[in-house]
Amino acid sequence: MHADAKRIDELRRLIEHHNYKYYVDDSPEISDREFDVLLEELKQLEARFPELAVPNSPTQKVGGQPITQFRSVTHRVPMLSIENTYNESEVREFDGRVRKLLGGELPAYVVELKIDGVAVSVTYRNGVLELGATRGDGERGDDVTHNLRTVCDLSLRLMAPLPPQSIELRGEVYMMNSDLARLNERQASRGEKLFANPRNASSGALKLLDPRICAERRLRFLAHGLGEVEGIKLRSHSEFLSFVKRLGIPTVPHSPVLDSIDRVLEHCHEWSERTHELEFEIDGFVVKVDDYSQRERLGTTSKAPRWVIAYKLEKWEAETRVLDIRVNVGKTGTLTPVADLEPVQIAGTMVSHVSLHNSQEIERKDVMIGDTIVVEKAGKIIPHVVRVEKEKRTGSEKRFQFPSQCPTCSGEIVKDEGGVYLRCVNPSCPAQLKERLRFWAHRDAMDVEGLGEKLIDQLVDTDVVKGIPDLYRLALEKLVALERMGEKSAQNLLEGLEASKSRDLSRLLTGLAIRHVGTRTAEILAEQFQTMDRLLAAAPADFENIHEIGPIMAASINQFFVNEANRQLIGDLRQLGLKMESSLKPKSAGGMPLSGKNLVVTGTMDRYSRPEIESLIKGHGGRVSSNVSKKTDFVVVGADPGSKADKARALGVPTISESELEKMIKS
Repeated sequence: MHADAKRIDELRRLIEHHNYKYYVDDSPEISDREFDVLLEELKQLEARFPELAVPNSPTQKVGGQPITQFRSVTHRVPMLSIENTYNESEVREFDGRVRKLLGGELPAYVVELKIDGVAVSVTYRNGVLELGATRGDGERGDDVTHNLRTVCDLSLRLMAPLPPQSIELRGEVYMMNSDLARLNERQASRGEKLFANPRNASSGALKLLDPRICAERRLRFLAHGLGEVEGIKLRSHSEFLSFVKRLGIPTVPHSPVLDSIDRVLEHCHEWSERTHELEFEIDGFVVKVDDYSQRERLGTTSKAPRWVIAYKLEKWEAETRVLDIRVNVGKTGTLTPVADLEPVQIAGTMVSHVSLHNSQEIERKDVMIGDTIVVEKAGKIIPHVVRVEKEKRTGSEKRFQFPSQCPTCSGEIVKDEGGVYLRCVNPSCPAQLKERLRFWAHRDAMDVEGLGEKLIDQLVDTDVVKGIPDLYRLALEKLVALERMGEKSAQNLLEGLEASKSRDLSRLLTGLAIRHVGTRTAEILAEQFQTMDRLLAAAPADFENIHEIGPIMAASINQFFVNEANRQLIGDLRQLGLKMESSLKPKSAGGMPLSGKNLVVTGTMDRYSRPEIESLIKGHGGRVSSNVSKKTDFVVVGADPGSKADKARALGVPTISESELEKMIKS
């Protein structure tokens, strides 16, 4: 091969590799500048040797020649619509229908973020992008291959050495909020119309006849479905997502496989409150049965598949201005920047403040004091900043500087190891104490009647209360001496505190504000351990072996209970008469074949993907752990097992095959 041809081929593969690391793997190996140098070298070589140019070269993403008109194409597999709901109860009804149609068989669900973009179909033949089309009416769409070639993270050639003969991917074309801000800035400088939101900008770009203009929009793509495929057999959606990523195509992030509708809804609720972490817009969640054979049995209606439902968020947004940015100190010392806004009405409520979460979030969204911003409220969720309208900047805006000390107590602040949050580490910080007391009194925790925000401020500011136990040492005469505190109000508070002593252990655990522990995890701990004494005596592995609790949460729980100050706090509360036992009965899988068993899975299975076999175990009462320990009952071993099989043998833990697991379940 000629040296220049060899270099062209090398550059193409390098650029494709770095595109994959940047867009799919989220772990770039070179800087943007270094990437641009490689791309520019390839452009120059292809210009010098036009006979070596190919349609799937990375340089083609800048856009080719305009087309004269769109042609209509027929989808070989119709792109059906899916059932929508805004109601949690209807999601549960969907689950009930699925289980009934499956004869009581338990499905596992994949939950995907519902990207607010434009649905498209992309077909690769022998690994090369051949056709891209809009959804249209589901039966026919427009051929927009010329524009899809310009999409940043949509590979023109699949990375796999032996790609499928033909594979049709369904997904969403979308635009990042930051790219929309840049686009509108350019539109404003040209005196052209601004785009209302990323979806409008994406949809408009795909309808352009000139791909060079589309390339300027910096569109992106996320795969979430499969159309027609030849040359490969996939058994589940989770397997499909893993396979597509190996092909070099990005898939919708944060798409777990979950084994119950309760966990599905918990995941949706969690991400409803975390949408600020995303650089793109979502308008809900898509819940899909994972197993393809179950999907076939469920079938479709005349309008939509029976195995999928969209749980949508009602969204409202408004434009306002940032008047100032201040810092709040939370119950665990976290410093949270909050933007004070020109009051604006969103979904029937007046919004005058919005959390900016952390310093990285301020930098990522480039928020400045004086900026015009778009604020969104999805459903009943707290509002968040969508983007800054940079084209409306006047030059008078000011950058916010994080304080070098705690703004309340002037104590030292440190950054979480490997994290993004700054914390005040002064245990006597009054701002932290106030937040801990508010959380303790909350109805989801100890539900203390009469302990309001203003009273907490007064109790802390006058040094009457220096910790949670001091609440239960309050006397009537001390309370009535406080400003605006009558005898009746004081008596109501004392009665509320006395009533809170009998709250269940799960409520007390919630009130202790253990990092990463919410109400559901507190209930799990109370069910599992039953008493505070057992929690205090627990070893790290005891928390790690609870299948609903991950390693980060387990480490945080263990760290809380070994801390001497926390043990003293619990001792004080015990002496003051607070309940240290749970009335919640331990949940068991009563009579199920794997009831109470801890299993670890290692290696590649013949008949199941990893999510499928884990779902099988959980569906029959077992628990799946990631690490082998003396408390592991069985290790399920497939082909090419790792060190977990060796560790099982060393510890004397029985190993079984997937067929032996199936026999165990059937017996």
